[in-house]
Amino acid sequence: MEQIDAIISQLTLEQKADLCSGLDAWNTFPIKEHGIPSVLMTDGPHGLRKQYDESTAMLEQSVPATCFPAASTTACSWDRDLLHEMGAALGSEARKQGISMVLGPGINIKRSPLCGRNFEYFSEDPMLAGELGAAMIQGIQSTGTGACLKHFAANNREYFRMVSNSIVDQRALREIYLDGFERAVKKGKPYAVMSAYNMLNGSYCGETPALIRDLLRGEWGYDGLVVSDWGACYNREKGIAAGLDLEMPYSGEENTNRIMRAVKSGTLDEADLDACVRRILSFVFRCAENKKLPYQCSMEKNHALARRAAAESAVLLKNDGFLPLKPGTKVALLGQFAEKPRYQGAGSSMIHPANLENAMDAFRRHGICYTYAQGFSLENDTVDEALVAEAERTAGGCDVAVIIAGLPPRYEMEGIDRTHMHIPQNQAELIERISKIKPVVLLLCGGAPVEMPWLSSVSALVNCYLGGEAGASAMAQILTGEVNPSGKLAETYPLRLADNPSYHFFSDDRHNVEYRESIYVGYRYYDAAEKDVLFPFGFGLSYTSFEYADMRTDAGSLAPGGTVTVSALIRNTGGIAGAEIVQCYVRAEESPVKKLCGFEKVFLQPGESKRVSFTLTDRDFSFFSDGWRLMQDAHVLIGASSRDLRLGVIVEIPAGEPLPGYPVSADGHWDAVQFYSLFEKIPHITFRIHPFTINATLKDFDSVAIGRTVHRLVSRFVEKHIDPGGYMGHEIMLQLLEENPMRVLVSMSGGFFTYGMARGVLMIVNGQIFMGLLAFFSAYRKRRKQKIKSKK
Repeated sequence: MEQIDAIISQLTLEQKADLCSGLDAWNTFPIKEHGIPSVLMTDGPHGLRKQYDESTAMLEQSVPATCFPAASTTACSWDRDLLHEMGAALGSEARKQGISMVLGPGINIKRSPLCGRNFEYFSEDPMLAGELGAAMIQGIQSTGTGACLKHFAANNREYFRMVSNSIVDQRALREIYLDGFERAVKKGKPYAVMSAYNMLNGSYCGETPALIRDLLRGEWGYDGLVVSDWGACYNREKGIAAGLDLEMPYSGEENTNRIMRAVKSGTLDEADLDACVRRILSFVFRCAENKKLPYQCSMEKNHALARRAAAESAVLLKNDGFLPLKPGTKVALLGQFAEKPRYQGAGSSMIHPANLENAMDAFRRHGICYTYAQGFSLENDTVDEALVAEAERTAGGCDVAVIIAGLPPRYEMEGIDRTHMHIPQNQAELIERISKIKPVVLLLCGGAPVEMPWLSSVSALVNCYLGGEAGASAMAQILTGEVNPSGKLAETYPLRLADNPSYHFFSDDRHNVEYRESIYVGYRYYDAAEKDVLFPFGFGLSYTSFEYADMRTDAGSLAPGGTVTVSALIRNTGGIAGAEIVQCYVRAEESPVKKLCGFEKVFLQPGESKRVSFTLTDRDFSFFSDGWRLMQDAHVLIGASSRDLRLGVIVEIPAGEPLPGYPVSADGHWDAVQFYSLFEKIPHITFRIHPFTINATLKDFDSVAIGRTVHRLVSRFVEKHIDPGGYMGHEIMLQLLEENPMRVLVSMSGGFFTYGMARGVLMIVNGQIFMGLLAFFSAYRKRRKQKIKSKK
């Protein structure tokens, strides 16, 4: 620390401001004369996305890396050790590629099944998300690679994510949306925490002192780096004052100059700037020193680990006795996913897999005798009668049809939310028609829940989620019985989208997002409201069976600061070895709401028994109301899912207090009067459109005639000059662009579009057309000259 303070004392104001932004899209800013190196960070979280071109934040071609199963998949393993091992493998590849920090894991809560980025997140439950996130962080950092926990906080949808305002009451915020972050920060101790794009109760997450300075650093004791999400800085000097250390990516000289002006004018205390610089230097020197540490990286072992993670995370949702397949079974393998696998989500986490498998090859290697038919096209949702007829003929000559179906890449991706929960019609039609000919075993791929009107037509259903590069082999292992499925759902599958408590308040408003369901998220709502679901939280079948018995506790009461240990005897009552995920929940005596407080995965041979224990602290028996408070007498429940709780005891809490009145509504949300009564001040934001500012989006421009013209010109330019990539068309790319504010288009363009050019555009749409054109082309010429000079 003395060395860092000595360096800070020698830095100029401009150098300090420079350090608070990246050198480019992925590297920190170096100052060679002071011995300050640059360190590289790249996207994760289920593999490395190291771009060949580090100058741009656009999604360019990346270096081949192991593509592990996505977080939505590995969460279903409920296995801390597996996540730790996967994190260590990620860290080893990062070391091999000279990467100092992996941007992951992401632990945002799955508030709605529609969030386009749900595949990157673990669960609807903060305890499960926080525990698995902490394990992954520890694994990554065991190799000398830093982990970056994201996205802090209440970032639960993609629709206008850069300018939306999440309105969350304090109890829901602390018990649901921050609890996982607290666990991961305290247990995992990540090198960095990434602030989210959105506002939280009226203030941008990267500019909120109460969130960063008071809570994260103060209450939780975090002393690491806070970095912005890419393009998430609005008012940079406010961010510095709040404790947002590093802006990524480099967005030009604008924010550097703003920091300097603010310090000189006295609106920003230089001590706050020095504190940010101190944390940045501590991070940079730590990463530089770690480069000297030894490491081992085997891509072959990592591929095998990716296969094991996919197999241990698959969830058997239905089985009418057809799985595992009997040796010699003649299989009709149907669905284009068999040759073009759906193995990851699209966006910043899209990995260039080092060794991608497909089901056609993997099934053959595992001795599955099959005949393949395409069945449907992934390019559209239209039923192709010729393809269906071919599939019907193929199925007719076989014993069983194995259909691989699910969500195509265009259905879920970063930046775009889903609008429904259906799989494409051509897939649903194939399932229904084939089921009339032969028994159907369905392998479901995708990053989020789907509605299943066809469920009764299938004889077995394995939810494979997004299995990574080796997911096809994992499917084969499940089908043949080489692996006994042990995964359990980390999120509830509702019967229909309208059953979700956030349904009416998810994308109804471009800017203000009301979390009117409050604490009633996921199973907390469905179970408390006794609402029928397709599959409950924590549910999953096995090829064997388990018995729960003999629950014990070491204490019948809890004192403040004390603990209670509960245990149960779990026995494998089936004929083959298997793993059971034992879950522990706590529910206040006077409340229908229960919460997960413990889980363990136990492997048992046939007839074997093991005692599984959970030590619960006073925090597990607490609720938030102007601080953490003990509830009154509580039920501790142990079982196989949130709706299959087989054992329980009551724990007395003499010092407990009554819970606040949080009634559960039949439709999952409160009316406006009930909801806003939870706030001292209504945090609803009125967004000013005119005059347009750097925070305006292309969609905002549509409110004026000249703005619509600018929007059309940008669209034509994009369609003509920019390749959207293989996973999306120009239409989706334009939707992404039109929801991003001008400041983000600047920071993410890699210098192609500058602040000067953006100011020119804003002058044009604000009616100063001639002056705006002059400003735009002046900035454009300046950028060209700088580019030519840099090449020389």
